Amino acid sequence: MYCINKRVIAVCGLLLTCFIGAQTAIAATAQPLSQVKVLKVESPGCGFENIADGQAQTSCDHKGPNIKVYVLEVGYGRAAHVALDGFEVNGTRTPVCAFDTGNLTECSAGKKTVGYLYIFNLAGKQDGIFTFSNTSINAPGNTMSTQLYIK
Repeated sequence: MYCINKRVIAVCGLLLTCFIGAQTAIAATAQPLSQVKVLKVESPGCGFENIADGQAQTSCDHKGPNIKVYVLEVGYGRAAHVALDGFEVNGTRTPVCAFDTGNLTECSAGKKTVGYLYIFNLAGKQDGIFTFSNTSINAPGNTMSTQLYIK
């Protein structure tokens, strides 16, 4: 009987070690926001326009219906504030993951989410100043923002 109890204790100890290890992995700290940027603007009249770092306005005249804005957020934010000329804009959010080479891609099972790709539909709104801002969910609690004049 003593050997069985000893074996049960060893198994329980192993399970406890696994649970403690799992708890530590689950409690890993989310990365703070490190980057937000407008990647592209899409419209029927212009197609996709890539937006360069530091670009203040679109090159193409996107005026018209069905304009979409693509924003990359690296890190974890609370709830993004998004607007065109102060009017709230709705969109969708898709997780992005990193390959070993550092390139971002859509997430697949088992990959670590490093940020989100947002797609905002301006829903009939046309030209104006597009703004996006968010605050990290953890320390340092930094707020990051970007803006782009869409013509």
